Amino acid sequence: MTPAGQESDSLRHLEERIQLAIQLVARLRTEKEAALAEAAEAKAGKQRLAEEVAKLQAERKQMRGRLEKLLVQIDQLGAS
Repeated sequence: MTPAGQESDSLRHLEERIQLAIQLVARLRTEKEAALAEAAEAKAGKQRLAEEVAKLQAERKQMRGRLEKLLVQIDQLGAS
């Protein structure tokens, strides 16, 4: 093979490697964007769940107070 042919092969090989690197960078950027979007969705979901848990805990506390009042009233009926 002539030196010019070797240089041409080397250049072609370098071009192929650069194209592969470009494709890899593009794919990784797309995957990164998808991962960031998924993380944002998960964070929003976590916030919604935390709010729901707080709401349910408040309802539970309220129900507990009401039940305790009813039990006191029942005790008073029994003591009468």
